[in-house]
Amino acid sequence: MDILQKMLERAKQNPQRIVLPEGDEPRTLEAANMLLRDKVAKLILIGPKDAIEQQARDKGYEYIKEATIFDPTTNPKMDEYANLLFELRKSKGMTIEEARKKSQDPLYLGCLMIKNGDADGELAGARGTTADTIRPAFQILKTKPGVKIVSGAFLMFTPAKQLGEDGFLIFADCAVNPCPTAEELAQIAISTAQTARVIAGIEPRVAMLSFSTKGSAKHELIDKVTEATRLAKEMEPDLMLDGELQADAALIEKVGASKAPGSSVAGKANVLVFPDLQAGNIGYKLVERFAGADAVGPILQGIAAPVNDLSRGCKVQDIVQMVIITANQAMGE
Repeated sequence: MDILQKMLERAKQNPQRIVLPEGDEPRTLEAANMLLRDKVAKLILIGPKDAIEQQARDKGYEYIKEATIFDPTTNPKMDEYANLLFELRKSKGMTIEEARKKSQDPLYLGCLMIKNGDADGELAGARGTTADTIRPAFQILKTKPGVKIVSGAFLMFTPAKQLGEDGFLIFADCAVNPCPTAEELAQIAISTAQTARVIAGIEPRVAMLSFSTKGSAKHELIDKVTEATRLAKEMEPDLMLDGELQADAALIEKVGASKAPGSSVAGKANVLVFPDLQAGNIGYKLVERFAGADAVGPILQGIAAPVNDLSRGCKVQDIVQMVIITANQAMGE
């Protein structure tokens, strides 16, 4: 996993301010202690200060003292964040009273910290759903200029060294959008290419996947992928991107040369864009379970600042890795 090691070293060289809204969650606190010990990031833990400090003492987490612990029940800066939320949402009918109440929610508070310039990124989800994490980000941070859709990518570290980038590939969208339109699929492709550059430090070769290669079958589902391919090429003409391609044509050199001769991507893809969430989610889990791949993510793409989501079944090491990734995103923004 040389790519992860490079991301770790990059994070250490320029520690970012990462807010963890679930500051008193046990796995989160253990991961925070490790990250602070290794000087990977400057962490902001949201939660009850006394409870966090007591848990740290009980567990022997001596480095938690280096974190900023933000207790929304006592911190005087809460009025500033409530006023910021009110200004952002008053056109949607939010009152100042509602803003004060909503800003007490750690997930809203974390995004407000980023919006206010007090943090560089956020990681949450050990306790809540993806929707819980994304909703405040949509309302407060919004999407990047020119991007209308948030998507989720997985870094896939596989033992098949002949594929992708020495066995490394990026899969999207595997987490957020059930049935993207052609325009949305094109934006997912562009966002994932940016993730490949910023996070992994590789030049993306993007395959737009389908059950057809270059017109080998006819169906409206294929039409969506071919239109998304056309739109993505218009958005970023210099990007190495091709479609529609079947998975084997995208990944296997001989198959790619046979089914899509002359393609700059076929047989050499390191970024796979799936046509919908069913295919993406099933695909990454099959590769993870059958091929023994390590799947790291999902990395949320398209938000104006880095906000990432965890699985509620995450392990401590998953949190550590995702903080490293979030820090790298922050440096690349």
